[in-house]
Amino acid sequence: MAIKLDQGDTDLVENHEINVTPFIDVMLVLLIIFMVAAPLATIDIPVDLPSASAAPQPRPDKPVWLTLKNDLGLMIGEVNVAPQSLAAALDSATGGDHEKRIYLRADRAVAYGDLMSLMDRLRGAGYARIALVGQEGGAHHD
Repeated sequence: MAIKLDQGDTDLVENHEINVTPFIDVMLVLLIIFMVAAPLATIDIPVDLPSASAAPQPRPDKPVWLTLKNDLGLMIGEVNVAPQSLAAALDSATGGDHEKRIYLRADRAVAYGDLMSLMDRLRGAGYARIALVGQEGGAHHD
């Protein structure tokens, strides 16, 4: 049995090192938050949707307009395009530049599924930069 009889110097020694454990805990929490939030922030198809209160985005000098008519016919600019030759027609309209933004206009009567099918075909052809075009000013006609 050992007993310490000397009660002399009982002051605690100051520690001059920074305790990094709380810093590491905060960093791990932030890492988890960003790991969860990053997949939610990524979208497979980047789409610029116009809004009624937003100013119109500036258009490039020669935009590529792809129109989906109410009879599901396709037009690039003013030229009718067969659905099976869409990729070749887009390549000639963009000069093969797959990074060029495609401005997609669809008739109000076109079903949502048909519009999504066209967007999937655009992605399959290598065009992922798609801008949906709406009427400026948010005009609504029924």
